[in-house]
Formats: sequence, C-alpha cells, structure tokens
Amino acid sequence: MNAKLYPLTFEPILKDRIWGGTKLKTYLNKSINSDITGESWELSTVTNDISIVEKGPLKGKNINELIDLYSESFLGKNVVEQFGNQFPLLFKFIDAQQDLSIQLHPNDELAKKRHNSFGKTEMWYVMQADENARIVVGFKEDSNKEEYLENLERKSLVSILNEIPVKKGDVFFLETGTIHAIGAGIVIAEIQQTSDVTYRVYDWDRVDANGKGRELHTELALDAINYSTTETKKDYKLVENESINVVDSPYFKTNVILLNEDLKWSKKTDAFTVLMCTEGNFDLFHEKECYSFKMGETVLLPAVIEEIVIKGKATILEISI
Repeated sequence: MNAKLYPLTFEPILKDRIWGGTKLKTYLNKSINSDITGESWELSTVTNDISIVEKGPLKGKNINELIDLYSESFLGKNVVEQFGNQFPLLFKFIDAQQDLSIQLHPNDELAKKRHNSFGKTEMWYVMQADENARIVVGFKEDSNKEEYLENLERKSLVSILNEIPVKKGDVFFLETGTIHAIGAGIVIAEIQQTSDVTYRVYDWDRVDANGKGRELHTELALDAINYSTTETKKDYKLVENESINVVDSPYFKTNVILLNEDLKWSKKTDAFTVLMCTEGNFDLFHEKECYSFKMGETVLLPAVIEEIVIKGKATILEISI
C-alpha cells in the first residue's frame, strides 16, 4: 500500500446509552435507527473501537494501520516525539436526552497505574441546547473528601456542585479530576485524550429495564477528585474567517473558525489537524480535489498536508496537538 495521504473521513462508531436520544439522527443527520444513541465516536483508537476510513483509496483501512504505514506523515513529528505511534485524541458528538451521570476522570499518573491508559482531559463545545439546559461542573466552594462523602451518602451531592446554564457556542475545558455531568437537552462536540476511563459517582438513582443501576466507582474516585473550585468556561470572541483559539493545553489546542468566505488554511504545527463541522457546510480543496462536509461531520488532515482552501458558510472546530 503506497496510496498518497489525503483528507480522511472515518465511519462513525455509534454508541447507545441509557441517557441517549435522537438528535444525532434528527439534528446531525447520522444514519441511526435507535432512539437512544448517545454518542458518535468520530475518530478513535480506543481498544475495540478503532476508526475505519470511509472513502477514497484508503477506504477500509483502520487508523492504526495508517499510523503504522505512514507514521510521521500521518501523525506529524511533534506527535511521534510525544506519543510514539499512538493516536492521542478521541473525538465525539454527544446527544444527552437525559442527564449523564455525575462523573470524573483520573489524571495520567493514576490512569497509567490503574488502567494502563491515558488520563482524560476533555473539552466541550455546545452545538445545541434546549431552553433551561445546564451542565454540572466542579464544586461551588472548595470542598474535601469528608464533605463530598457525606453529601454522596445523603444523595445531596448536587447541592455542593456548580450547575451552569449553557447555550450554543459555549466552550468548557475540563481538567482531569473535575467532577461533572452533561445535562439533558444538549448536543456537544467533545475533544478528549484517548481514554475510556470514567469514574461514575452518582447516576440520579436511575435503573435499567431490569431494575438494575449502573456500576458506581465510589472508592476509585476518592483520590482522583479535585476538591477545589475550578474555572472551566472559556470566553472568546469570534472574528469571521479567522481561526480563534479557545483552548490551549498540553494535550490539544482548539480553535473556532467562523467561515463566511474563501479561506486559505495553513497548518500551524508539525502534527495532524482535525476539523469538526458544528454548523453549516463547507467544501475543502486539496490538490485539485474537492471534499464536501456538513454539520456533524469530521475530517482528519494528515500532517503531510500543509495547505488547503475552505469555502462555504460554517462554524468549524480546528484541533491539533
């Protein structure tokens, strides 16, 4: 296999969830039959959930095969130096028809020790929010293990947590250890480290059709929680046809592009770039080929691609390392 690398799309990996709904089908036009699909994994190398190329000469290859074949041309020198031949990020669209569980994720050190995994630093971009939709994120005031456990036992945990109203375009950056829950009525684009390690601490006393609740991780969570208050919301101001930075972390950098005319795009670092279309649609031109994308679609630009032209009216998340 010696096919030239090009802008790559992958088959969505769809996940039914107890809290999922129909917006990934009705709002993002995913091909879904279920009424409880909660997640569309757009780009993943999580074990047993490896993304497969959807179109073009490399159709049918999975992302790990591409990394083995192309290494730095695919990932970029920066990424290979940091992570070897591992793909370090996971990209999702999430539909919360009901509240997700109150949960948190361990840091790199704990995740490596306990699960041989990366930690899970993540960010949310709110694509759509029903009236009065909110998220739960962090503590209202600095807390401690004792206060946390007392409220957990009394089922009053939410009383000491922040509930924040959300609207379309809001961005939240959640460091590991931050307690959180996506609230009902929200569609989110999520960027995170490659990890599926979640410590669920409260699930609203929800049970399945058999009357059984989901597993909780009370003990594992205790020394993974950040009990201090933390600022998670990222304020930014968009400028048409400019790439505006909203998150700049050691794990990933995310910009928002409000596209309203032709835009000549150049890569900013020696790494792959991912574009997630969160509104509208756009055409991407590379080496005389045109690739078209609409809201709810994701494209990976291998590191070897240095310039493209984008045309259309769209809001685009631009993510790189």
